[in-house]
Amino acid sequence: MKDRVILHSDLNNYFASVECIFQPKLREVPMAVCGSVEARRGVVLAKNELAKRYGIRTGETVFSAKKKCPSLVLCGTHFKEYADYSKRVREIYARFTDKIEAFSIDECFLDVTESDYLFGTGREIAERIRETVKAELSLTVSVGVSFNKVFAKIASDLKKPDAVTEITRENYREKLYRLPVSAMLYVGKATEQTLAKAGVHTIGDLAKQSKERMTGLLGKRGALLLSYARGEDDSPVETESRDLKSIGNSLTTPEDLFDREDVKRFLYILAESVAARLRQSGAGKADTVHITVRDSSFRTQGWQKKIAPTCLCDQIAKHAFSLFCERYEGGGVRMLGVSVSGFTGGTEQLSLLNEGEEKKERLESAIDKLRDKYGYRSVQRGIMFEREECADMDLQGERLSGKED
Repeated sequence: MKDRVILHSDLNNYFASVECIFQPKLREVPMAVCGSVEARRGVVLAKNELAKRYGIRTGETVFSAKKKCPSLVLCGTHFKEYADYSKRVREIYARFTDKIEAFSIDECFLDVTESDYLFGTGREIAERIRETVKAELSLTVSVGVSFNKVFAKIASDLKKPDAVTEITRENYREKLYRLPVSAMLYVGKATEQTLAKAGVHTIGDLAKQSKERMTGLLGKRGALLLSYARGEDDSPVETESRDLKSIGNSLTTPEDLFDREDVKRFLYILAESVAARLRQSGAGKADTVHITVRDSSFRTQGWQKKIAPTCLCDQIAKHAFSLFCERYEGGGVRMLGVSVSGFTGGTEQLSLLNEGEEKKERLESAIDKLRDKYGYRSVQRGIMFEREECADMDLQGERLSGKED
């Protein structure tokens, strides 16, 4: 059997690049997209190449970024435009393959194994995608090409911006084994520290370990990381045509959240998007709610709970917030995620005792139709206007942050 050909496409400086499309003069100055600019407590969500030269990093505070570059131009967020351009980029990808997996709003995996007879090799397809996105949308993309998803993701990070990098079975040891383990997908700070204490510093060090030792260090996850380092990842590109296991969204907050009421508002934003996608999916209702929380020290935690089957925003948000209040004990919140699973497939029995819920479902379905016709902001919940950032957000079913820590 021939190897799969997997691409990982990563739009460069995405939020900042979209802002520069609408304000071309921003290309000429160091600029960053931030939240809560006036309060100066927001974080940098994206920056252009000129800002990178000052050492400005995604996730650092606006105050810190301005200290590094006093002339830094700050821009607010326009999530509707980010979602729109993300959709347009994926339409370009779809010209080359129907096997597309959205990893976040600006990243996708593509399986082009069966596209070679039409469009050429994986590298040739990647170059055509890069050139087309640049010509048609004025955005640049870095594309990694490899025989599995993990190596394709690493490849896209090796050369930026506006580049194609290929990792093959013949060169992956040469290209990857000197890189730090943190360059590999799903290795965050905590995992990196655990491995460093065990003398594992590079991907090559990791590949040399025994399965028993890695399992002892990190459990099942350790064995999985070992297989990734050895090039044994065989996970498929998960297209939308596959059976749904969960529906979820996540977002990086415009600033670290310390007030529970602020957390509640952002959970409502996510729950509303998740509920709308659930109703559109035809999967019925969901009986499990999951939340993911990343704190200001980049530690990520997640919890879930069983609920009465629902497709309503209010119910999903209520249980998500309940989970947060019961389980979260960290400091400021940097990222929130909400997802649902355990789908009924539309087979649950209706009950007269549930008439109120059925009315709410009809109401939310009607709101879905209004938004499809007139836009997301045509109908919004009052809770969204208690913070300016919330009223400006339009997730439109997109995962704004898909990167694992």
